Amino acid sequence: MPEPDAGKVGLVGVPNWMWVEEPSENTYGPITRTATAGAYSVTATAKVSKVAWDMGDGQVIACDAGTPYQDSHGLSSSPTCGHTYTRQGEYTVRATSSWVITWAGIGQSGTIPVDLTQTAQVTIGEAQVLKQ
Repeated sequence: MPEPDAGKVGLVGVPNWMWVEEPSENTYGPITRTATAGAYSVTATAKVSKVAWDMGDGQVIACDAGTPYQDSHGLSSSPTCGHTYTRQGEYTVRATSSWVITWAGIGQSGTIPVDLTQTAQVTIGEAQVLKQ
């Protein structure tokens, strides 16, 4: 995906790759913590179940952590999480990480869903070849 920095432009028809940068327990899970008060303890584990990428053009792609892009991939499509824009324009991209927290303790257990969203603006342009 083109970087959301000023002057960075992606191209119509060129595959974009999306991934979780440097997944860790704090950014993708699993992360486990235990809270204790006296003789009582509750343990909770949180992890991302999916990342939904709203690409701003009507397409939403659900992925896992994705595959990081490397220059050696060239213009190939992502094997796990990608999108190709068909029109030029400015797009608001929203990545929503769906976390699931499972907890147990004091003879009880349950799950808590939590969604966290990051937003970025990207510009997609169109390249044309001129013959002389």
